[in-house]
Amino acid sequence: MRIVTVRRISQGFFFLLLLWLAVVATVGTSWWQLRGWPINWLLELAPLTAVATLLATGTLYGSLLWALVAIILTAFLGRFFCGFVCPVGAMNQCLGWLSRRGHDPLERVAANRFAGAQALKYYFLFFLLLLAFMGTVQTGLIDPLPLIYRSINLAILPLVDARLNGPRFYVSVWLLGLIFLTVAALNLLRPRFFCRYLCPLGAFFGLLASLSPWRLGKQEAGKCGDCRLCEEFCEGACRPSAAIITGECVLCLNCLDRCPAGRITFANRPSAAGEQGLPDLSRRGLILAGTGLLMAPLWQRGGLSGDNRDPLLLRPPGALEEDRFLARCIRCGQCMRVCPANIIQPALLEAGIQGLWSPVINYRLGRSGCQPTCIACGQVCPTAAIRPLSVPEKLGVADFADQGPVRIGTAFIDRGRCLPWAMERPCLVCQEVCPVSPKAIFPRLAFEVIRDGGDLEAWMFGREIEMEAPLPTRVNLASGDYFVGIMAQPELGLRRILRHHDDRLVVEGPPAPSGMPAERVTLDIVVKLDRPHVDPTRCIGCGMCERECPVAGQRAIRVFNENESRAQAGRLLL
Repeated sequence: MRIVTVRRISQGFFFLLLLWLAVVATVGTSWWQLRGWPINWLLELAPLTAVATLLATGTLYGSLLWALVAIILTAFLGRFFCGFVCPVGAMNQCLGWLSRRGHDPLERVAANRFAGAQALKYYFLFFLLLLAFMGTVQTGLIDPLPLIYRSINLAILPLVDARLNGPRFYVSVWLLGLIFLTVAALNLLRPRFFCRYLCPLGAFFGLLASLSPWRLGKQEAGKCGDCRLCEEFCEGACRPSAAIITGECVLCLNCLDRCPAGRITFANRPSAAGEQGLPDLSRRGLILAGTGLLMAPLWQRGGLSGDNRDPLLLRPPGALEEDRFLARCIRCGQCMRVCPANIIQPALLEAGIQGLWSPVINYRLGRSGCQPTCIACGQVCPTAAIRPLSVPEKLGVADFADQGPVRIGTAFIDRGRCLPWAMERPCLVCQEVCPVSPKAIFPRLAFEVIRDGGDLEAWMFGREIEMEAPLPTRVNLASGDYFVGIMAQPELGLRRILRHHDDRLVVEGPPAPSGMPAERVTLDIVVKLDRPHVDPTRCIGCGMCERECPVAGQRAIRVFNENESRAQAGRLLL
């Protein structure tokens, strides 16, 4: 079997594996849903995540040790990951090949000619590693594995997911989809454009491959014809017909397969035609990459993780304290995909530019609040930015009773928008859906004369009341929450309205004796209101109340990040 056939089979396998692992990252009971599938394996295999989190935190999450496999193999064989494993590389290679079918050989040679701009990805790599060294991990924004995971999880699968798991919505999904389409469309300019010019993971592998003892090259110097087939089909634009740039070779092996004279070899010796480890890196570019040493402190000076943080910035349960969280999160979208309530969303600027696409909670967009026994997000996070919780720990029971439940935040009632407080309308939805026991939301009873519902003239005959003027209110007075108070007969108290038709009411009480005349009275229409209050010592910030609040737009009860378990700075004085 030809070696390029083996490569294509390998690329197809890993691309389909990626799609499969994205599909099964769904909470459910079916065999194709989350049932121990290693959904993070490809993310853990890519070493840029491991190196960046190690630089940022000084620790290495255990599962990221898989990256050592890729590092060791690359150090000996070259960029095998780019040529045989990487799904983004496979996609780009396929699209680049399709875009140039029918082109003449000279056009293909020109498209695969080495360009000095290929050094750009090394500058990106140095910039991102310097940011990580200063405590902020941003590699996930452009690292190909988090990029394609995020794109598939949030932009592609939701388009086909509605029939299987119900519709899912994500904030700024149009931007995520646009970036993914741009990465694909750039192959129309150059084959594997992203891999050659932008990919920091490719640059990392290029550094290792430049020192690899095994490499592609020519067996003999000066014995090569003018066919240029090796450069016509070279995916890495690494100049195989001359002094090869070993760090740019993606091991597509097209040159080895296409050379009609068999003068290209893969061996543990230098190329006879000469070689160069990396593209020429300019001092100016390295200085610009060094701005990472300045950018991280400037972001931190923005104060968005301190007292000036957005009070509505909510992180998933189990998330680390904000600075530590941003030092680990790679924006892969795994927690957003797995959340059954669809409340974990990609951030835009809620946490500043350093928090772009990191997971935040949006209760209005989801299907419910954070389900009390759901711990899926922490179980799938590949870097432990959201630490894995057990159900007893999240609920604060059993061995965790002393520390209490994990709190996402605290709900506060906006009395200017709440129906019982601002509009004299009965409502207690927030208290009804509160899952905490005893409930964190409790009512306090109040009776209020409704607007334009006082000092009304009427004729009363026992239980029946006929108003002299149309009733001012448009609500259903027979709902059970409305009463009539007779001003001249306070001893009768409030009498519940049982029926309401136009200007006639029927209230509780004994019927009038026969022959008794109707009595002219002045009355008030009173509404019984159960006005909700929040007990912050019990509220866990699950957001069930905010999700179900009937007030459209900005809810009348909203969860703020005060009292969240992950940070001491926002603790309420309880």
